[in-house]
Amino acid sequence: MAAPAHVPTRTRSFEPGWRRVWDEPAYGAYWLLRVGYAVLPIWMGIDKFVNALTDWPSYLAPWIVDVLPFSAQTAMYVVGAIEIVAGIAVAIKPRYAAYVVALWLTGIIVNLLTYSGFYDVALRDFGLLLGALALARLAAAHDPARARAGFRTNPLTRRTRG
Repeated sequence: MAAPAHVPTRTRSFEPGWRRVWDEPAYGAYWLLRVGYAVLPIWMGIDKFVNALTDWPSYLAPWIVDVLPFSAQTAMYVVGAIEIVAGIAVAIKPRYAAYVVALWLTGIIVNLLTYSGFYDVALRDFGLLLGALALARLAAAHDPARARAGFRTNPLTRRTRG
């Protein structure tokens, strides 16, 4: 039976994966958080090398700078590399990488709470920590633990193909 004339036909480009992002709120939230927690750490990690957004070494608590065997800027290079890897990991496997990001944010929060004047940034990062944990929980439902040997799972369609 043909669809009534007043019902628009769906294009195949959105079916079934991307349509699901719009139709299912939890799945849409999962993808929004997955993209955000992949892109933003990569972006911030790259900025640790160029200091375009801010002077990143100034965010390190003095006691951390005192214990480091190298300069604060070198520490920011290490931080930047870790953030880039974390962002890539979230893009590949958010089910596990979101917990890594949450732990990383916990370390940043500890640093900021031990450095007077950055409590507002620590509070913001606590919000980001909650978002990372929300991504981890959503990923438990929407990101398969692992595909069977020889099969790949398309994350948009949840179909396996050999």
